[in-house]
Amino acid sequence: MPNELTHHYSRLIEIFNDCFRTRYNTVLVAGDDEPYYEPGKGGEPNKIVFAHGFFASALHETAHWCIAGEKRRQQFDYGYWYEPDGRNEQQQREFEQVERKPQALEWLFSLCAGFKFDVSVDNLSGVEVDRHAFSEAVAKQLESYLATDTLPPRAKIFAKALCKAFNCEWPSCQMIQD
Repeated sequence: MPNELTHHYSRLIEIFNDCFRTRYNTVLVAGDDEPYYEPGKGGEPNKIVFAHGFFASALHETAHWCIAGEKRRQQFDYGYWYEPDGRNEQQQREFEQVERKPQALEWLFSLCAGFKFDVSVDNLSGVEVDRHAFSEAVAKQLESYLATDTLPPRAKIFAKALCKAFNCEWPSCQMIQD
């Protein structure tokens, strides 16, 4: 169960910035509204802005950054499309396909920080969503990352730093199934 003091977003900012500020000139920042990624200009750091000071939002936005390649990290919000709440069936399938990997990393980060993870279908006023099927797809992706040691390098660095900071053991596939 998350603890407000233990799982305060300020700890994530500190851990992330310790890992990546110097090497990637990238910082994690608490935002007020919608999350986004903004490449730095004129030597300013790149910013991963997460929503409303939510711990889970910080983990999720960090996961997107860990997946984005160098060219994507030069574009606002990595150059991705985003269809807001109210998606139709095809749009929801596309959303879930794109979100499977970042949500698998968010789950990993949650395990490494001892924080509860819930998949996000992010479509409250759209078509009916099979949350269980999407959760299974995210779990399979995370199991694959762990079983084959194919985590994106920055994700592995951040996950290990989270384990150390939150005194958690490295996750196993068994922990995902529990």
